[in-house]
Amino acid sequence: MDIFTRTGDDPLLDRVGPLNDHVASPGIITGMALLARVGAGLGVGLGAGAAGMGWFYSSLLLDTSERPLYPERVLAVDNGTVTLAASRLTAQPGTWGLRWPGPDARVDGAAGAALAVLGPVVEIRRGEVVRAMLAGPVPAPGTAAVLDAGPYDPDPLARGLLFEDVEVPAPLGPCPAWLVPAAGDTWVVMVHGRGGSRREALRVLPALHERGHPSLVVTYRNDEGAPASPDGYYHLGDTEWADLEAAVRFARGRGARRIVLFGWSMGAAIIAALLDRSPEASAVSAIVWDAPLVDWRATLRQQARNRRLPPVLTQLATVVTSRRIGIDFDRFDLLRRPPARRPPTLVVHSTGDTVVPVAPSRALVTAAPSIDWPMRYLEVPDVEHTGSWNADPAAYERAVTSFLAEVLPS
Repeated sequence: MDIFTRTGDDPLLDRVGPLNDHVASPGIITGMALLARVGAGLGVGLGAGAAGMGWFYSSLLLDTSERPLYPERVLAVDNGTVTLAASRLTAQPGTWGLRWPGPDARVDGAAGAALAVLGPVVEIRRGEVVRAMLAGPVPAPGTAAVLDAGPYDPDPLARGLLFEDVEVPAPLGPCPAWLVPAAGDTWVVMVHGRGGSRREALRVLPALHERGHPSLVVTYRNDEGAPASPDGYYHLGDTEWADLEAAVRFARGRGARRIVLFGWSMGAAIIAALLDRSPEASAVSAIVWDAPLVDWRATLRQQARNRRLPPVLTQLATVVTSRRIGIDFDRFDLLRRPPARRPPTLVVHSTGDTVVPVAPSRALVTAAPSIDWPMRYLEVPDVEHTGSWNADPAAYERAVTSFLAEVLPS
């Protein structure tokens, strides 16, 4: 699930997933060993400092470890409201989770944190943001916390939905999934983003269930409870698509006649790879993408800007990453290399997204008619990465359900 953090005084948004600023030292090769490996691997006359930074940036990108951060501060709680230290993130409109360390809570089977549901901003004062408290435990003043795009824990029961824990037989081993049954035979297979979890889907599950769609909320390699990749790295969609392919095959084996793929962030890159490479793509009738990663290079340039890194390091990091995991980044530039199958697609993106830039989504939607890709686009103002549902849940759900009603005739 996307969690917002700040670094220093500059409110850079990042997930406890993409390119986390706080990387534990055991996961980083240091000193002369790093420089020797980079220099030998690249075989080019780059300066040792640049080479080392390129390897470091690549390591952030591929790192699968999770280190939750709690950068916000609870200042006061009173009469159904919570007062937070003001930041661009705490002042975002809509419905959000507020998460803080809590030893008793669990998320996807792992130790989690306490979670409350925050409503709209009530008041903004000098240095303070007052928001409505809608549900959940009450944090004590002084608590370190984080704004969470996922206001629900820990599974579909939190949304009043019965579900079955299932295992998808994926290439590296079984991957756990939630199966939320419904009466229809058009299944929605839901794919979270990099460093996220199945909680991503809890926001929109009730709207899909009301339409009669069985939903399969999946995991993939390196997720909690799923097999690790052989090298222990994320492969940025380049191998994870095979786990999604197994999930589509599982759904079809359980009676799915048509498949809708719903992906957030890197989940979109995983879906695009399946559409281009898998025979199971023929069963996919529609796509919903939220804050989709449709151009890895553009996303890495954005992340470099977040860290005030020179643009040349993005180029270097892509070269290093390609050599480390074998990815061809050209295949993840969907404007120039659209997938072989291009079903009707709803793209939702927010203008305030500093993790995955909105410009590539706009460009892809603009070009869609020329590449025979039916697309609908919803742009949401002001909120951060994957926060479009949070900004206005009812409007988001109307956009999704009306799109599905249009492109999936009975």
